[in-house]
Amino acid sequence: MCDGSTQLLGTIVEGIYEEDIPLSDVLLHGDFGIGTFDDLDGEMVILDGCCYQILADGKVERAGKEVKTPFAAVTYFAAETTHTISGRLSHAMFMKRLSRFLPSPNMLYAIKVAGKFHHVQTRSIPKQSNHYPLVEIAAQQVTSEFNDINGVLAGFYTPDFMASLNVSGLHLHFLTEDKEYGGHMLHCIPEEVSVEVQLIHKLELSLPMTKDYMEWDFHRDIGEDLEKVEK
Repeated sequence: MCDGSTQLLGTIVEGIYEEDIPLSDVLLHGDFGIGTFDDLDGEMVILDGCCYQILADGKVERAGKEVKTPFAAVTYFAAETTHTISGRLSHAMFMKRLSRFLPSPNMLYAIKVAGKFHHVQTRSIPKQSNHYPLVEIAAQQVTSEFNDINGVLAGFYTPDFMASLNVSGLHLHFLTEDKEYGGHMLHCIPEEVSVEVQLIHKLELSLPMTKDYMEWDFHRDIGEDLEKVEK
């Protein structure tokens, strides 16, 4: 049985960037995942139980277990299928190929892509103040370019009907093999990579307990804002 744990992405889109959940609590639920940190202070990648904080300049630091997060999605990673991609694919074809490795579009999946990449473009966002809309913050994103680099893409596939929990479709973060650089993946051309896929059919959801969350009106459709942020 595979299971995952997540917090609400919708709170981040609306500008609620502080939740004060320590990383030590998150790691009780998984050794693999992605997310962010309080005040959007970097992109998160968790591999083999180690958490990496990718700062706005794309540089990586190890995150201590006392560090706080408003959003994370984690699982205990155990690949059920492994595939190989040999040769360069355009970003669009790469995304389609990854989707073909998923038996159903209506399930959750953890995905790890490791190997050599011809090109990867990533982004990170500078530390922010609470309540500043995410769609406006996106204009401040800092992009990084990597060519002929070894590394890992880690993340999840989320069905469209669960878009308030995580980015629908593929949501992947990149970490270089030396664990020095990375970010949220925007564009990728693989060279020679292995793709590990884990199906997740059981989900544990942690809802925020902050005053902001308790009093917020979540009736607004965030789909358009999220599309702008992700693209």
